[in-house]
Amino acid sequence: MTESFQPFARRLLRSPWLAAALVSMAVSAAIVSPFFFFGNASGHDIEFHASSWMDVAYQWKEGILFPRWTEWANYGYGEPRFIFYPPLSRLIGAALGLLFPWTAVASISIFLVQSFSGVSAYALVRRFAPHRPALLGASFYTANLNALLIIYLRSDYAELLATAFYPLLLLACLNLCGWQTGTNQSTRRNIVFFALALAGVWLANAPAGVIATYAVTFVFAWAAYNQRSWLPLARGAGGLALGLGLCAFYLIPAAFEERWVNIGQALSSGLAPADNFLFTNINDPDHNAFNFLASSVALLLMFMIFCAILVGWHRLRSASGDLTRRAAPAAWQALLALAALSALLMCPFTLPLWKALPELRFVQFPWRWMSILALAFSVFCAVALVRRRRLWIWACIIFLLLGGAGTYLGTTGWWDEGDFPSVQDAITQGQGFEGTDEYDPRGDDHLDLPQNQPQAKLLPANPAANSQPDAKFHVERWTAEDRRITVDARQPVRLAIRLLDYPAWRVTLNGKRVEAIHEGTTRAMYLALEPGTSHVEIRFARTPDRIVGGYASLAALLAAGLLWYFPEQKQPASGGQQ
Repeated sequence: MTESFQPFARRLLRSPWLAAALVSMAVSAAIVSPFFFFGNASGHDIEFHASSWMDVAYQWKEGILFPRWTEWANYGYGEPRFIFYPPLSRLIGAALGLLFPWTAVASISIFLVQSFSGVSAYALVRRFAPHRPALLGASFYTANLNALLIIYLRSDYAELLATAFYPLLLLACLNLCGWQTGTNQSTRRNIVFFALALAGVWLANAPAGVIATYAVTFVFAWAAYNQRSWLPLARGAGGLALGLGLCAFYLIPAAFEERWVNIGQALSSGLAPADNFLFTNINDPDHNAFNFLASSVALLLMFMIFCAILVGWHRLRSASGDLTRRAAPAAWQALLALAALSALLMCPFTLPLWKALPELRFVQFPWRWMSILALAFSVFCAVALVRRRRLWIWACIIFLLLGGAGTYLGTTGWWDEGDFPSVQDAITQGQGFEGTDEYDPRGDDHLDLPQNQPQAKLLPANPAANSQPDAKFHVERWTAEDRRITVDARQPVRLAIRLLDYPAWRVTLNGKRVEAIHEGTTRAMYLALEPGTSHVEIRFARTPDRIVGGYASLAALLAAGLLWYFPEQKQPASGGQQ
């Protein structure tokens, strides 16, 4: 057995995929190493993600496998955050929270995501460059400047996860354009591969999904123009339709139920694209300081990619055919054009595009297009290192630049060991955490909601009365999506419930549907009860948009299965027409 295992082990160690995984894991470990000494990087969004992960984990313990209502937001009154925010990151974070201490979940998540990101990048870059330069290009993507900004200063773990799917998405896009030469390809399976990668992006982070959708649409349009053919657009449209269909269970409810929340708050002052172009200043010093830092990182990335493109393009033109056999020249041109478009979209003169193109404004921060620049940088950097003498010296120089930038970002940010424990204590002690402006139900001002409230309490029927009503109640069941209360009263009373009203809630009183009443500037639920015994049941129902979205995803999944298992006869890739 030992003798037969040794050749297998040697073959495994020589595997390029294993090498890519090990290198990506090593770089990821270096990125998260400060977490073991200083605690968690306390970026802008850390409380949002920590609270989402924990809320899901606690709902799993209640038997709710796919939560839709965020129970502990707004200090226990809840909000429909999970309807609108993609599920993939919170599900992964909740699963890690059940396996590891919460204080370690962020670093473990980053390590896993960036390791996957490196392998994903290797799958793309190896189509442009040989193994060793491709390995370096993948490691550069693992530690790219945009990822370091997210990890150390923003803590947007969902966006970080989405960018890990970008290389696979672009690879599938190039395959559908017919630009990956030297391989036999099934168009149907490439469409499925593309759809899965696109769904992965959308189910991780919505702004990243918008960026990815526009980016691949641009590439398909470029290919159609380059090849003087509608075929790339037709294939791209099929892949986009299938990919969006796979995540329709999230997209359709999120789009339909926007009318039920204050979604416009996502574009309030300081969050709109016009306030976040490169080096834009508004009347907010903290915003300006961070925007200057993000803009500087974007400018540095542009400079690095410009240098890589100069050297890489020269290397491509002077190569003896090896590089052009890997990818058609049109693919390089498309990647260069996409990088230029990404850089331009960070500049103020593109504001009309941000206003005109559907949903683009919800990207919020134009410098988020750095994620596409980082991908182009990894490819062109790998090409620049092809047949380069003393390859390791050039690789060390690039790593020193990335490491220096990472060190600066890490020392600029705030480190704190108490972010996760504070959210955990707020939940376990029944206090809850702060809500989110854009997910606040219409008509509610969540800033006016009281804190430290009981699940329910009885009040006099007349709001002006100060006497305690002669009544009592019993909470029979209280979960995130199902509340049941029995009230025994000798006089008319009001039942105040620690819950925000939302169209998906179905309230029944003694088996009959009733509507909750509201007081003041909030949508907190109140019920007017008559003397006697009242059985109140409040259930988070499955609305028609959720039903339609679920069936649409099932149909898309069936279509993907049929395309995968019944591919057409494979044809050699054309390599693209010039």
